[in-house]
Amino acid sequence: MSEVPGVVPDPSSGSIRGRTPTGLLGDPAPLLMVRGVSKYFGGIQAVREVTFVVERGECVGLVGPNGAGKTTLFNCICGQLRAESGAVEFAGIDLGRMPTYKRARLGIGRTYQRIEVFPDMTVREHLLVAEQARRGEGRLWKDLCNLSRPSSDERGRVEDVLELIGITDIAGTPVSALGLGLCRLVELGRALVGEPQLLMADEPSSGLDVHETAELATVLRTLQKERGMAVLLVEHDLGMVGECVDRTIVMDLGQVIAEGTFDEVMGDPEVRHAYLGTTT
Repeated sequence: MSEVPGVVPDPSSGSIRGRTPTGLLGDPAPLLMVRGVSKYFGGIQAVREVTFVVERGECVGLVGPNGAGKTTLFNCICGQLRAESGAVEFAGIDLGRMPTYKRARLGIGRTYQRIEVFPDMTVREHLLVAEQARRGEGRLWKDLCNLSRPSSDERGRVEDVLELIGITDIAGTPVSALGLGLCRLVELGRALVGEPQLLMADEPSSGLDVHETAELATVLRTLQKERGMAVLLVEHDLGMVGECVDRTIVMDLGQVIAEGTFDEVMGDPEVRHAYLGTTT
């Protein structure tokens, strides 16, 4: 499906103006639709005809053993990689060749498997930069004239996110002084400042201790239940996945092998074989 008539992307606000996109049967289109996506690296097929949807306000876990193709699929959805075949739609809009920054402004936020931060910036500065980039109005000339100071609205939004994820006490700390776990939270906060409709979190608990992981699970549930944000979660901590998700998709060797509730897929013999190498 190409761009739906009556729906106009508004990149400056990260929202979509116009009527609600509808599917073939007249029902609201899923927030995210991945259809038959495949990705090759040379002769290796990393992702093989993957199809699934994420509904508005839904938390979906994307799990599987190392090398299953989860991060590659994330990169195809967000635009860092171009799939050889298939399509990705967001709120009824075919993303096609849309660049990554435009996908972000439509309402897709993400964190990365490998930490992507600026070591010399403080925690608060990371979030302020993300907030200013989200608005992005007239910033270039202001930056050149050294007039690009954050507004009260921007500062307020950043403080709200700092409080939400529990890192207000380190807001003035340079990221270079933080451990891996806290850097993960900084990256999460930076994604949330953009007020995404869909948060794509790639192993956000990596480097966190048990207490921090439990708090992160609570934050994700809060975002979903109280703010209506959809979440697509790649995570190796299956305990956290079981706490957070409404539905679980399992990948192995680049393809989807199971989908259902967390308990259903964890009891699937094919899933057990993929993780443990045995069906017993």
